[in-house]
Amino acid sequence: MATSTPSKKDPILIIGAGTFGLSTAYELTYHGYQNITVLDRASEIPSPYSAGCDLNKIVRAEYEDPFYTELALEAISVWQSPFFAPFYRPTGLVIANSAAASQRERDSLSKSFGSIEHNPKFPAGSLFQINSRDNLRAVAPPLTGAAEGWMGYYNKLGGYARAGRAMKAMYDACAARGVQFVLGPRDGHVTSLLFDGKRCLGAQAASGRKHEASRTIVCLGADVARLIPALGGQITAKAWSVAHIQLTREQARGLAGIPVVNCRDLGFFFEPDADTGLVKLAAHRAGLTNYQPAAGRNGQVSLPSHSKDDTTRGIPRDDEDRIVRLIAETMPQFSHLPLVRKFICWCGDTVDSNFIIDFVPGTEAQSLMVFSGDSGHAFKMLPVAGGWARDVLERGEQTLARWKWKKDLKVGPDDIHWRPGGLEDLKDVKDWVPQTMAPSVRLEKL
Repeated sequence: MATSTPSKKDPILIIGAGTFGLSTAYELTYHGYQNITVLDRASEIPSPYSAGCDLNKIVRAEYEDPFYTELALEAISVWQSPFFAPFYRPTGLVIANSAAASQRERDSLSKSFGSIEHNPKFPAGSLFQINSRDNLRAVAPPLTGAAEGWMGYYNKLGGYARAGRAMKAMYDACAARGVQFVLGPRDGHVTSLLFDGKRCLGAQAASGRKHEASRTIVCLGADVARLIPALGGQITAKAWSVAHIQLTREQARGLAGIPVVNCRDLGFFFEPDADTGLVKLAAHRAGLTNYQPAAGRNGQVSLPSHSKDDTTRGIPRDDEDRIVRLIAETMPQFSHLPLVRKFICWCGDTVDSNFIIDFVPGTEAQSLMVFSGDSGHAFKMLPVAGGWARDVLERGEQTLARWKWKKDLKVGPDDIHWRPGGLEDLKDVKDWVPQTMAPSVRLEKL
């Protein structure tokens, strides 16, 4: 493959202003690239079409694969830098299984712990075993639930990011450096790529407007196969249930500073948001899919559902049951509170949980690149992910096999060993708990 390093003045088009798109734009502009345009179908940033548009996201270094442990440790270091520190809360994390966890879930937790147990980059005293309720209360005194049979550990090195706020700050920084953002359902919503033979010339928006560039980087997540159908066999759109409880100022102060609590067979939650008093909770499962007929591999592809029903139908009953049980086992003092702001969040899952950062096969002149496959663990990499894209762009090739475009897939989309349970398609979910919105609340700082 003949390669050519792009000029710092060459027009570069980034499609998608989510985690990967913003990180790439941020990286490129801070390394002298002067002609960057970012497109997104949303009218504002953070884009609600991005999985990163959220109250908070876990920042952890635990992985079964030491490769990602090292990347996460690098990201955690950058989260503590002056630009990112306001959006990072180093509360630590509790990683555990309940008494009902399967052997598969127990094995996965053991492998994750093994990736950090003897890692010299973890300061002495960072890890604390949890084998009883008293162990849990030692690191999170406000959690008064029985947590019957919970076993795992507490890790001081980690916490969470205030996700939506971090994305907005990155957007503002990019705009201040001259990055052009074209947003909205007409001019920012890309419906097709433009080609001259095998060379990508940019993209066309829903309005018909053409955005031309010498290099185009597609940074869409769960939706990426709509634009590049060949990715439908590599990236499966999957969704998970999210809900919140609304606390008063006094209640929120009582939980402030607790670590992220991640029960691998139930779900996870965070300390209350300092501005709103909302506690975000999410249910663990293998994922929800939305399969529909498509050409190519297996004759079907899972893509996010963007119907009007998505804003009102809420979450599956069994996911709500997991979240309710999680609350009862950890903070039963709030079991009487209703779950509000319930929705499903879409991600783009690869079959091996590796990202895809590569040029699209069959295209010429390194004109079309894809950065996708977040696989539910990308947001923590926001401060460093753009560097991986810049490296591929400047090298003219992807040298890491794990991040290459894959043609020969050996496993199916439900064979991701660290996710509990099996996949379920939206059409097969029989019982949904309707959406309940909480009034907008702004608390004084806790």
